[in-house]
Amino acid sequence: MYNAAIVGCGVVGGRLAESFDGHPETTVWGACDLVASKAEAFAETYDCAAFTDYREMIRDDAVDVVYVGVPPAVHRDVVAFALDHDRHVVCEKPLAEDAEEGERMVERERATDRQTAVNLPFRYTPGFVEMRERVAAGAVGTPKRVSLDFRFPRWPREWQDVEWLRSREQGGPLREVGTHFLFGVHELFGPVERVNAAVAYAGPDACEESVVGHFEVDGVHGSIDLLCDHDGAEENSITVVGSASSLTLVEWYRLLENRGLPDERVLNETRERTTLTLVDEFVTAVEGGDADLVPFAEANRVQRVVDAVFASDWETVEP
Repeated sequence: MYNAAIVGCGVVGGRLAESFDGHPETTVWGACDLVASKAEAFAETYDCAAFTDYREMIRDDAVDVVYVGVPPAVHRDVVAFALDHDRHVVCEKPLAEDAEEGERMVERERATDRQTAVNLPFRYTPGFVEMRERVAAGAVGTPKRVSLDFRFPRWPREWQDVEWLRSREQGGPLREVGTHFLFGVHELFGPVERVNAAVAYAGPDACEESVVGHFEVDGVHGSIDLLCDHDGAEENSITVVGSASSLTLVEWYRLLENRGLPDERVLNETRERTTLTLVDEFVTAVEGGDADLVPFAEANRVQRVVDAVFASDWETVEP
Protein backbone atom coordinates (compact mmCIF):
# COMPACT_ATOMS: atom_id res chain seq x y z
CA MET A 1 0.00 0.00 0.00
CA TYR A 2 1.36 3.42 -1.02
CA ASN A 3 0.61 6.44 1.16
CA ALA A 4 -0.29 9.57 -0.80
CA ALA A 5 0.12 13.12 0.50
CA ILE A 6 -2.10 15.75 -1.13
CA VAL A 7 -0.61 19.26 -1.36
CA GLY A 8 -3.43 21.61 -2.33
CA CYS A 9 -6.98 20.77 -1.26
CA GLY A 10 -8.87 22.40 -4.11
CA VAL A 11 -11.33 20.91 -6.60
CA VAL A 12 -8.76 18.98 -8.64
CA GLY A 13 -6.90 17.97 -5.49
CA GLY A 14 -10.19 16.45 -4.38
CA ARG A 15 -10.41 14.41 -7.57
CA LEU A 16 -6.91 13.05 -7.07
CA ALA A 17 -7.58 12.33 -3.41
CA GLU A 18 -10.73 10.43 -4.36
CA SER A 19 -8.74 8.36 -6.86
CA PHE A 20 -5.88 7.62 -4.45
CA ASP A 21 -8.52 6.60 -1.92
CA GLY A 22 -10.35 4.45 -4.47
CA HIS A 23 -7.33 2.56 -5.80
CA PRO A 24 -6.66 -0.80 -4.11
CA GLU A 25 -2.93 -0.10 -3.71
CA THR A 26 -2.98 3.52 -2.53
CA THR A 27 -4.48 5.49 0.32
CA VAL A 28 -4.66 9.15 1.31
CA TRP A 29 -2.28 9.52 4.25
CA GLY A 30 -2.21 13.32 4.56
CA ALA A 31 -3.67 16.54 3.16
CA CYS A 32 -2.12 20.00 3.21
CA ASP A 33 -3.49 23.43 2.43
CA LEU A 34 -2.65 26.94 3.60
CA VAL A 35 -6.33 27.23 4.52
CA ALA A 36 -6.56 24.94 7.53
CA SER A 37 -10.28 24.32 7.12
CA LYS A 38 -9.72 22.85 3.64
CA ALA A 39 -7.07 20.42 4.89
CA GLU A 40 -9.29 19.51 7.84
CA ALA A 41 -12.21 18.79 5.50
CA PHE A 42 -10.02 16.38 3.52
CA ALA A 43 -8.83 14.81 6.77
CA GLU A 44 -12.41 14.18 7.82
CA THR A 45 -13.36 12.72 4.43
CA TYR A 46 -10.34 10.43 4.08
CA ASP A 47 -9.51 9.79 7.75
CA CYS A 48 -6.03 11.22 7.25
CA ALA A 49 -3.71 13.77 8.85
CA ALA A 50 -4.17 17.50 8.14
CA PHE A 51 -1.32 19.99 7.63
CA THR A 52 -0.81 23.63 6.69
CA ASP A 53 2.94 23.19 6.00
CA TYR A 54 3.77 20.84 3.13
CA ARG A 55 7.33 20.41 4.38
CA GLU A 56 6.15 18.99 7.68
CA MET A 57 3.90 16.54 5.87
CA ILE A 58 6.41 15.41 3.23
CA ARG A 59 9.18 14.89 5.80
CA ASP A 60 7.19 12.11 7.45
CA ASP A 61 8.69 8.74 6.52
CA ALA A 62 5.20 7.31 6.00
CA VAL A 63 4.73 9.32 2.77
CA ASP A 64 5.39 7.48 -0.51
CA VAL A 65 3.71 9.68 -3.14
CA VAL A 66 3.12 13.44 -3.23
CA TYR A 67 0.42 15.04 -5.38
CA VAL A 68 1.22 18.70 -6.11
CA GLY A 69 -1.98 20.66 -6.71
CA VAL A 70 -0.92 24.17 -5.69
CA PRO A 71 -0.67 27.25 -7.99
CA PRO A 72 1.92 26.82 -10.79
CA ALA A 73 4.42 29.33 -9.37
CA VAL A 74 4.90 27.05 -6.36
CA HIS A 75 5.18 23.75 -8.26
CA ARG A 76 8.97 23.72 -8.52
CA ASP A 77 9.54 24.30 -4.80
CA VAL A 78 7.12 21.58 -3.70
CA VAL A 79 8.30 19.08 -6.33
CA ALA A 80 11.97 19.67 -5.46
CA PHE A 81 11.28 19.24 -1.74
CA ALA A 82 9.40 16.00 -2.38
CA LEU A 83 12.12 14.57 -4.62
CA ASP A 84 14.80 15.65 -2.14
CA HIS A 85 12.98 13.45 0.38
CA ASP A 86 12.77 10.50 -2.05
CA ARG A 87 9.04 10.75 -2.66
CA HIS A 88 7.34 9.89 -5.94
CA VAL A 89 5.53 12.89 -7.45
CA VAL A 90 2.37 13.54 -9.45
CA CYS A 91 2.26 17.21 -10.49
CA GLU A 92 -0.75 19.16 -11.70
CA LYS A 93 -0.67 20.96 -15.03
CA PRO A 94 0.62 23.37 -16.18
CA LEU A 95 4.03 22.11 -15.15
CA ALA A 96 5.12 25.61 -14.05
CA GLU A 97 4.27 29.26 -14.64
CA ASP A 98 6.65 29.29 -17.62
CA ALA A 99 8.93 26.95 -19.55
CA GLU A 100 12.11 28.29 -17.95
CA GLU A 101 10.90 27.16 -14.53
CA GLY A 102 9.58 24.00 -16.16
CA GLU A 103 13.02 23.19 -17.56
CA ARG A 104 14.49 23.35 -14.06
CA MET A 105 11.88 20.80 -13.03
CA VAL A 106 12.76 18.61 -16.02
CA GLU A 107 16.42 18.70 -14.98
CA ARG A 108 15.44 17.73 -11.45
CA GLU A 109 13.32 14.89 -12.82
CA ARG A 110 16.29 13.55 -14.81
CA ALA A 111 18.44 13.53 -11.68
CA THR A 112 16.12 11.35 -9.60
CA ASP A 113 15.19 7.68 -9.56
CA ARG A 114 11.75 8.52 -8.16
CA GLN A 115 8.70 8.21 -10.40
CA THR A 116 7.17 11.45 -11.69
CA ALA A 117 4.19 12.35 -13.87
CA VAL A 118 1.95 15.26 -14.85
CA ASN A 119 -1.84 15.14 -14.73
CA LEU A 120 -2.87 15.68 -18.37
CA PRO A 121 -6.03 13.57 -18.64
CA PHE A 122 -6.48 13.57 -22.43
CA ARG A 123 -3.90 10.75 -22.39
CA TYR A 124 -6.67 8.58 -20.87
CA THR A 125 -9.95 10.23 -21.98
CA PRO A 126 -11.80 7.62 -24.11
CA GLY A 127 -13.22 10.17 -26.56
CA PHE A 128 -9.86 11.80 -27.14
CA VAL A 129 -8.06 8.45 -27.39
CA GLU A 130 -10.53 7.43 -30.11
CA MET A 131 -10.00 10.78 -31.84
CA ARG A 132 -6.24 10.22 -31.86
CA GLU A 133 -6.63 6.67 -33.18
CA ARG A 134 -9.05 7.72 -35.93
CA VAL A 135 -6.79 10.55 -37.11
CA ALA A 136 -3.78 8.20 -37.13
CA ALA A 137 -5.77 5.59 -39.09
CA GLY A 138 -6.74 8.14 -41.76
CA ALA A 139 -10.45 8.20 -40.89
CA VAL A 140 -10.67 11.95 -41.60
CA GLY A 141 -8.59 11.66 -44.76
CA THR A 142 -5.68 14.07 -44.97
CA PRO A 143 -5.74 16.44 -41.96
CA LYS A 144 -6.17 20.02 -43.17
CA ARG A 145 -6.85 22.08 -40.04
CA VAL A 146 -6.93 21.75 -36.27
CA SER A 147 -8.80 24.36 -34.27
CA LEU A 148 -8.94 25.08 -30.53
CA ASP A 149 -11.97 27.09 -29.43
CA PHE A 150 -12.63 28.43 -25.94
CA ARG A 151 -15.45 30.56 -24.54
CA PHE A 152 -15.69 31.53 -20.88
CA PRO A 153 -18.64 33.74 -19.93
CA ARG A 154 -16.83 34.26 -16.63
CA TRP A 155 -13.18 33.81 -15.70
CA PRO A 156 -12.35 32.27 -13.32
CA ARG A 157 -15.32 29.96 -13.52
CA GLU A 158 -17.62 29.93 -10.49
CA TRP A 159 -16.39 26.59 -9.19
CA GLN A 160 -12.72 27.68 -9.23
CA ASP A 161 -12.94 31.26 -7.99
CA VAL A 162 -9.42 31.71 -6.59
CA GLU A 163 -7.38 34.87 -6.95
CA TRP A 164 -4.25 33.41 -8.60
CA LEU A 165 -6.30 32.31 -11.62
CA ARG A 166 -6.86 36.01 -12.41
CA SER A 167 -3.13 36.84 -12.40
CA ARG A 168 -0.99 37.32 -15.49
CA GLU A 169 2.00 35.70 -13.77
CA GLN A 170 0.55 32.20 -13.42
CA GLY A 171 -3.20 32.23 -14.09
CA GLY A 172 -5.51 32.68 -17.04
CA PRO A 173 -7.52 30.32 -19.24
CA LEU A 174 -4.73 29.55 -21.71
CA ARG A 175 -2.52 28.03 -19.01
CA GLU A 176 -5.38 26.51 -17.03
CA VAL A 177 -7.49 25.09 -19.88
CA GLY A 178 -5.58 25.65 -23.11
CA THR A 179 -2.70 23.51 -21.82
CA HIS A 180 -4.95 20.44 -22.03
CA PHE A 181 -5.87 21.12 -25.65
CA LEU A 182 -2.37 22.07 -26.78
CA PHE A 183 -1.28 18.77 -25.23
CA GLY A 184 -4.01 17.22 -27.37
CA VAL A 185 -2.43 18.79 -30.47
CA HIS A 186 0.90 17.22 -29.48
CA GLU A 187 -0.81 13.85 -29.03
CA LEU A 188 -2.41 14.10 -32.48
CA PHE A 189 0.40 15.55 -34.58
CA GLY A 190 3.57 16.03 -32.54
CA PRO A 191 5.28 19.21 -31.30
CA VAL A 192 3.99 22.58 -32.49
CA GLU A 193 6.60 24.17 -34.76
CA ARG A 194 5.54 27.81 -35.17
CA VAL A 195 3.13 30.18 -33.42
CA ASN A 196 1.87 33.69 -34.05
CA ALA A 197 -0.83 35.26 -31.93
CA ALA A 198 -2.30 38.39 -30.39
CA VAL A 199 -3.32 38.53 -26.73
CA ALA A 200 -5.53 41.11 -24.99
CA TYR A 201 -5.45 41.40 -21.21
CA ALA A 202 -8.18 42.26 -18.71
CA GLY A 203 -5.95 44.77 -16.88
CA PRO A 204 -2.33 45.78 -16.14
CA ASP A 205 -1.57 42.71 -14.01
CA ALA A 206 -4.54 40.62 -15.06
CA CYS A 207 -4.62 37.47 -17.16
CA GLU A 208 -5.67 37.31 -20.79
CA GLU A 209 -9.28 37.85 -21.79
CA SER A 210 -8.83 37.25 -25.53
CA VAL A 211 -6.41 35.22 -27.66
CA VAL A 212 -6.44 34.91 -31.44
CA GLY A 213 -3.62 32.89 -32.91
CA HIS A 214 -2.31 30.46 -35.47
CA PHE A 215 0.20 27.64 -35.33
CA GLU A 216 1.71 24.98 -37.56
CA VAL A 217 2.28 21.35 -36.62
CA ASP A 218 3.51 18.59 -38.95
CA GLY A 219 2.32 20.53 -41.99
CA VAL A 220 -1.15 21.13 -40.55
CA HIS A 221 -2.37 24.67 -39.90
CA GLY A 222 -4.01 25.33 -36.55
CA SER A 223 -5.93 28.11 -34.84
CA ILE A 224 -6.60 29.29 -31.29
CA ASP A 225 -9.72 31.35 -30.56
CA LEU A 226 -10.26 32.24 -26.89
CA LEU A 227 -12.63 34.77 -25.34
CA CYS A 228 -13.61 35.52 -21.73
CA ASP A 229 -16.30 37.58 -19.99
CA HIS A 230 -18.95 37.55 -22.69
CA ASP A 231 -22.61 36.71 -23.10
CA GLY A 232 -23.02 33.08 -24.10
CA ALA A 233 -22.25 29.50 -23.14
CA GLU A 234 -18.92 28.01 -22.11
CA GLU A 235 -17.11 25.97 -24.74
CA ASN A 236 -13.84 24.05 -24.85
CA SER A 237 -13.28 22.09 -28.04
CA ILE A 238 -10.67 20.69 -30.40
CA THR A 239 -11.57 19.99 -34.03
CA VAL A 240 -9.60 18.22 -36.74
CA VAL A 241 -10.87 18.91 -40.25
CA GLY A 242 -9.73 16.45 -42.88
CA SER A 243 -10.27 15.91 -46.58
CA ALA A 244 -12.94 13.27 -45.85
CA SER A 245 -14.59 14.30 -42.56
CA SER A 246 -14.08 16.15 -39.30
CA LEU A 247 -13.80 15.13 -35.65
CA THR A 248 -14.57 17.37 -32.67
CA LEU A 249 -14.13 16.73 -28.96
CA VAL A 250 -16.55 18.83 -26.90
CA GLU A 251 -17.41 19.01 -23.19
CA TRP A 252 -14.04 17.34 -22.48
CA TYR A 253 -15.30 13.85 -23.40
CA ARG A 254 -17.89 13.79 -26.25
CA LEU A 255 -16.45 12.91 -29.65
CA LEU A 256 -18.50 14.05 -32.65
CA GLU A 257 -18.08 13.38 -36.34
CA ASN A 258 -18.96 16.20 -38.75
CA ARG A 259 -20.20 18.54 -36.03
CA GLY A 260 -22.87 20.96 -37.21
CA LEU A 261 -23.53 19.11 -40.47
CA PRO A 262 -26.65 17.08 -41.38
CA ASP A 263 -24.74 13.82 -40.91
CA GLU A 264 -23.35 14.75 -37.48
CA ARG A 265 -23.11 11.77 -35.16
CA VAL A 266 -21.79 10.98 -31.71
CA LEU A 267 -18.88 8.54 -31.82
CA ASN A 268 -18.00 8.36 -28.14
CA GLU A 269 -19.48 9.83 -24.97
CA THR A 270 -17.86 7.58 -22.40
CA ARG A 271 -17.06 9.36 -19.15
CA GLU A 272 -14.28 7.88 -17.07
CA ARG A 273 -12.41 8.91 -13.95
CA THR A 274 -9.17 9.69 -15.74
CA THR A 275 -7.50 10.47 -12.41
CA LEU A 276 -8.09 6.87 -11.34
CA THR A 277 -6.46 5.69 -14.57
CA LEU A 278 -3.55 8.03 -13.84
CA VAL A 279 -3.13 6.57 -10.34
CA ASP A 280 -3.29 3.04 -11.75
CA GLU A 281 -0.61 3.80 -14.35
CA PHE A 282 1.49 5.54 -11.70
CA VAL A 283 1.38 2.53 -9.38
CA THR A 284 2.36 0.30 -12.31
CA ALA A 285 5.39 2.52 -12.97
CA VAL A 286 6.43 2.65 -9.30
CA GLU A 287 6.37 -1.14 -9.25
CA GLY A 288 8.60 -1.32 -12.32
CA GLY A 289 5.94 -2.06 -14.92
CA ASP A 290 5.36 -0.58 -18.36
CA ALA A 291 3.15 2.45 -17.71
CA ASP A 292 1.64 5.22 -19.83
CA LEU A 293 2.49 8.50 -18.07
CA VAL A 294 3.18 12.08 -19.16
CA PRO A 295 6.72 13.01 -18.01
CA PHE A 296 7.80 16.52 -17.06
CA ALA A 297 9.70 16.98 -20.34
CA GLU A 298 6.60 16.27 -22.41
CA ALA A 299 4.49 18.65 -20.33
CA ASN A 300 7.12 21.36 -20.67
CA ARG A 301 7.01 21.13 -24.47
CA VAL A 302 3.39 22.21 -24.17
CA GLN A 303 4.42 24.97 -21.76
CA ARG A 304 6.79 26.31 -24.42
CA VAL A 305 3.86 26.70 -26.81
CA VAL A 306 1.87 28.61 -24.18
CA ASP A 307 4.87 30.89 -23.62
CA ALA A 308 5.21 31.40 -27.38
CA VAL A 309 1.58 32.53 -27.64
CA PHE A 310 2.13 35.14 -24.92
CA ALA A 311 5.43 36.31 -26.47
CA SER A 312 4.31 36.49 -30.09
CA ASP A 313 2.45 39.80 -30.59
CA TRP A 314 1.79 38.60 -34.16
CA GLU A 315 5.46 37.79 -34.69
CA THR A 316 6.23 34.18 -35.57
CA VAL A 317 7.80 32.35 -32.63
CA GLU A 318 9.26 28.85 -32.60
CA PRO A 319 8.48 27.21 -29.23
